[in-house]
Amino acid sequence: MSKYLLDKFLFTIDRDPELVERYRADPRGTVEWWEAQRANVILNLPEIERSTWLRFTDEEREALATHDYVRLFELGAHHFLTLTLFIALFERDYDEPLGFQREYARRLSHFSLPYPDIST
Repeated sequence: MSKYLLDKFLFTIDRDPELVERYRADPRGTVEWWEAQRANVILNLPEIERSTWLRFTDEEREALATHDYVRLFELGAHHFLTLTLFIALFERDYDEPLGFQREYARRLSHFSLPYPDIST
């Protein structure tokens, strides 16, 4: 399991409005594309600088492909990165103010301290 890779996915998708829309419309395809094309690009370096070993586990890949933010939280994805991306994805689907944030809190309410480790 790579919490770093989960967080890198959440961070990079959330920073690009086109990728947010792509991930909303085709989550499984976006995860597959990102893992093949972007996972091993080293942040803040020219694209020719790449690593070769980073891969999602099947469990991580499935949680990302199904927008399962509760499972991502359980796996140790950073909650701020998860929340901000999923607000971008789903806030528009709620009629009331902070609708998605309330849903997020409700779905994660069964957790108590200490939360899953988010260190990378």
